Amino acid sequence: MLISTILSGGAGTRLWPLSRQAHPKPFIRLPDGQTMLHKTLLRGARLPGVAELLIVTNRDHYFQTQDECMAAGLSSVPTRYLLEPCGRNTAPALALAALDIEQRHGPEACMLVLPADHIVQDLNAFARAVAQAHAIAQQGWLTTFGIQPTHPHTGYGYIEVGEPLHGGHRVVRFVEKPDAPRAAEMLASGRYLWNSGMFCWRVCDLLEAMQRACPDLLQAARDCWAQADVQANPVQWPCAAFEALPDISIDYAVLEHADRLAVVPGQLGWSDVGSWNALADLLPTDAHGNRVQGDVTLLDSNNNIVIGGHHLVAALGVRDLIIVDTPDATLVAHRDKAEDVRRIVQRLRDSGHSGYRWHATVHRPWGSYTVLEEGPRFKIKRIVVKPGASLSLQMHHHRSEHWIVVSGVAKVINGQQELLVRTNESTYIPAGQKHRLENPGKVELVMIEVQSGEYLGEDDIVRFEDVYGRC
Repeated sequence: MLISTILSGGAGTRLWPLSRQAHPKPFIRLPDGQTMLHKTLLRGARLPGVAELLIVTNRDHYFQTQDECMAAGLSSVPTRYLLEPCGRNTAPALALAALDIEQRHGPEACMLVLPADHIVQDLNAFARAVAQAHAIAQQGWLTTFGIQPTHPHTGYGYIEVGEPLHGGHRVVRFVEKPDAPRAAEMLASGRYLWNSGMFCWRVCDLLEAMQRACPDLLQAARDCWAQADVQANPVQWPCAAFEALPDISIDYAVLEHADRLAVVPGQLGWSDVGSWNALADLLPTDAHGNRVQGDVTLLDSNNNIVIGGHHLVAALGVRDLIIVDTPDATLVAHRDKAEDVRRIVQRLRDSGHSGYRWHATVHRPWGSYTVLEEGPRFKIKRIVVKPGASLSLQMHHHRSEHWIVVSGVAKVINGQQELLVRTNESTYIPAGQKHRLENPGKVELVMIEVQSGEYLGEDDIVRFEDVYGRC
């Protein structure tokens, strides 16, 4: 039995401003219109012998992840969700996933671990590698997937390959991200592979290796698992117990100490899309070496990466730049600094700027909202509500709201009134009044919300009833 275990987390700080803490890398829409998570879900579900998709993600991203599953059309494969209250790296996530699989499918079940923010372009080669890894894992080996290196990359970890083993190889050791001379050395030796971060192993073998290498972590995971309602779907890990888990990767916690460790090498068309240079590899190159997406005009410019947003981006006489435009933020960087974009995010975080966390468009369980304009005592939003969805019954202390329906029909509770507001109609909600917005139709409801008041923060909300459990 094979359980595709999807790890969907991380902030993707090197892909700012497309990636934000509230809209991380797995949800970035690629040039073909699909997200990385969408592609990973399809990749994990379509393999022979897969019995279940087990998705590990942050509880704030649960509804958006559900939307991606629906878009991928995965109704034929059972899907289960494990929701984390905060980030704790891959070792705690995989320990809890293993305990969950052990309870429901038995200790011999195999986990295929797939990060949700990677690209694999050769799906046939991927399927062959998984079959090989699955066979090795069933013999008691912790198995990783190694990628044949094509150049001396300094942004990846490496695996030193040992003697042949059951169609793969023993792992001699893991090597941290090297500097350029060391990476060139390893490439020339032919004995090293890139560490893909994808794995396959039996649950019993992972838990046994954890018991030897990190027994305290495993015990903390067992304590957390015991306190959760594991009969539910999704499973929500309790905050205090989950926060007690150490923040450590599976490589550091377990794999670097494991005895029975194997690697399956492959040329899979793999990328972790870890920087703007990596993402640009998915775009065509023009005659001047530029890679562009969106409404972009370039003159006398060479070797640039330009990602346009909702309006025209024009550049003249520039070279070797990364230019990424979004509705609320624009990045301009030299291509040599692609790996350092995370420093911008850290600066924003340290200064308290919300740009590290939020996009102008914010996704909610019921749909999304986009801040169009704001100033002293006012804010204007475009709100989209999914068919059949509703916001919570709520109230605001400090602001009033004026709702204007642009398309669709809104069912509104406004104080003691319940009314239908149709296209080109509106309703006014004073501060302190209970209200609720619902879309009773079969098409999206689009409306404009004008807020006014002395305080317009998103935390000025009191929920009385909520179908999403946010009261």
